[in-house]
Amino acid sequence: MISSRKGTLTTASVFAASLALLTSACSSNSETSSGGDGDSAGGASGTVAFLMPDQGSTRYEEHDRPGFEKRLGELCPDCTMLYNNADADAAKQQQQFNSALTQGAKVIVLDAVDTEAAASLVQSANSQGVKVIAYDRPIPSTPADFYVSYDNERIGALISESLVDHLEETGVSPSDGGLLEVNGSPTDAAAGLIKDGIHKGLESGDYKTLAEYDTPDWTPTKAQNWVSGQISRFGPQIKGVVAANDGTGGGAIAAFKAAGMNPVPPVTGNDATDTGLQLVISGDQYNTISKPSEVVAGAAAEAAVAFMNGETPEGKTELFGTPSELFTPLVITQENIKAEIFDKGIAEASTICTDAYADDCEKLGIS
Repeated sequence: MISSRKGTLTTASVFAASLALLTSACSSNSETSSGGDGDSAGGASGTVAFLMPDQGSTRYEEHDRPGFEKRLGELCPDCTMLYNNADADAAKQQQQFNSALTQGAKVIVLDAVDTEAAASLVQSANSQGVKVIAYDRPIPSTPADFYVSYDNERIGALISESLVDHLEETGVSPSDGGLLEVNGSPTDAAAGLIKDGIHKGLESGDYKTLAEYDTPDWTPTKAQNWVSGQISRFGPQIKGVVAANDGTGGGAIAAFKAAGMNPVPPVTGNDATDTGLQLVISGDQYNTISKPSEVVAGAAAEAAVAFMNGETPEGKTELFGTPSELFTPLVITQENIKAEIFDKGIAEASTICTDAYADDCEKLGIS
């Protein structure tokens, strides 16, 4: 009997799970046998599709895919995994989804490019007896069979509250200026949840929002271009930027540097990408969110195998009418990056502390 993970993992168990699931990334658009060893599900077999939304963030190829493939192989050595990345193209993802149905997928794990358009995909699959697990991004208008993610609204609240606390602690007066808010894609329901969380988090302080922007497809260059315009508009009134992920945060930082602003106002992030971690270490980015993708990928694989065994994974909560399992994220700053990222093996100093960041790593005791 295969059941989903029980409850919300503690920070320590999240990191431990992520280490167990970590494996090397593979290229997109492929079919593989899950072929692994370990705690086999006992009789489960069939085809499972794992459909990711874009390559704007490196996480999907570097962490989500290998994490899912590893856990599926442990639970179901006889399963076949279909993998595709839609490159931020909703029409392309629809073709990939339909192809998975044609190839006989019993379960489709879908991280939707357009979470509204994905409703018809869920309906099409369900009409053919195929289960759909919404992954990372919920599908609001039509309940999927299961949803697995980190708590996106909590992510937004954490990064914004952390920034507000930092500004207050460093003596930045709300009367001196305000903040920019760089949200994620308007077609991504998870981005909407992060945005809601940001708004709630900002209520913990008195800093006004000068302007905010929904970044199409989460594209860093689009975030950079928008922030550049706001620098021309507000200049030194900008006291910080709440960016919804490391990519948009990196775009904001690039805009400040191009404008010659030194120091760069504190900028938030999310995903703990390699680049995001480097920017936190250097002090260019104030925070990020650690949410090892291997953890949610492994939970999605467990749910998929449960469905193939005719079982119903247990959701500990419900979101948009869908039984859901939401994991708890962790905010990362220079103060805890060594202990929570490097000491726990989430990232390796040999990868992050390249020549440009070696001195900053040494200052933080990262080696």
